[in-house]
Amino acid sequence: MAEKKTLKRFASVFLASSLIMGALAGCNSEGTSTAGGGSSSDTTSDVIKIGANLELSGAVASYGSSIANGAELAVEEINAAGGIDGKQIQLVKVDNKSENSEATNAAIKLATQDKVTAMIAPATSGNVIATAQIANQYKIPTVTASGTAPNVTENEDGTLNDFVFRTCFIDPFQGIVAANFASNELGAKNVAIYADNASDYAKGLAKSFKEQIEANGGTVVAEEAYVADDTDFKSTLTRIKSANPDFIFIPGYYEEVGLIVKQARELGIEAPLMGADGWDSPTLVELAGAEALNNTFITNHYSSQDPEETIQGFVEAFKGKYSESPNAFHALGYDTVYYIKDAIERAGSTDGEAIQKALAETQDLSLITGTFSVDEKHNPVKSATVLEYVDGNQVFNSKVNP
Repeated sequence: MAEKKTLKRFASVFLASSLIMGALAGCNSEGTSTAGGGSSSDTTSDVIKIGANLELSGAVASYGSSIANGAELAVEEINAAGGIDGKQIQLVKVDNKSENSEATNAAIKLATQDKVTAMIAPATSGNVIATAQIANQYKIPTVTASGTAPNVTENEDGTLNDFVFRTCFIDPFQGIVAANFASNELGAKNVAIYADNASDYAKGLAKSFKEQIEANGGTVVAEEAYVADDTDFKSTLTRIKSANPDFIFIPGYYEEVGLIVKQARELGIEAPLMGADGWDSPTLVELAGAEALNNTFITNHYSSQDPEETIQGFVEAFKGKYSESPNAFHALGYDTVYYIKDAIERAGSTDGEAIQKALAETQDLSLITGTFSVDEKHNPVKSATVLEYVDGNQVFNSKVNP
């Protein structure tokens, strides 16, 4: 999931944060450097601390809270089974309030005060990017469950954020899957794109979708934009309707998308609508209405209706703890903890560099959201799921392999 907020305040925040880090990184209470792994002083402890820098309040709290719930279930299971090499996991949660600056501050706290062994990074790509420098400086392996923008792990200049990984697939893959679904399954020929022009997440998805739909022989007959926090979309939707598309791609977040879907149907737009994982929130149904969401689709990381035995085992365990069916963010949070656990066990150490190496070398790891191997850019190569909304409920449609 890419950034909900822009990085316009990041430079000043990071300068101030750097001063804080410089003071904190000098010596710990024992007079040894904490740079190079905040957990070094805890290697003899019976506890392994995993930080969770998540959006527990604010604009995208639905995402961060879901990841936290999935992570907590995984921690409970692992601890009940004996922990990691006999050590219990302690999940240290910090609320970044869905803000870049708060995400940076949370990462500093987890690295320098809580001295975590590894971190679950924020849910949105913008917030992950705001924490990457802290992860790299302190050599703390950091894994985002849902930061899908390519520049989360790879910077614009092509350099790698060595200590940043993810358990989700990246935006270009979702755009390609959506375009192929539109062409091959729905027979779409003339399509429209309606995207948030202030979001790298939406722009990246729109770009990959457009390239693939045109490669498939389709035509983009309308391309419109909105801005986050807009509430009235009728004028642009009217222009889209006049182009008479047989399919509309709407990459964005549930807050705006819910209103877009509702207003599109009110204007008489009956064409199939499709988005990506940013739609995945119960709030979407509340905003759009169950009926308006009929004939809409999303690409996502998993489906609770997937009949695979391991997935259904997870669904039942989650329902037993939370009395609800788990969404994709729940599953990704759960998988992120198990990905970190697997790396620590293979590393045979809580040293940050050893864990980083193990994360990068992961091959054929079977988790709830798919079996994956990690590529040279720290991205998991894994399948995607297409879901359809039917009367307000997500229904499993198909699984697409990379």
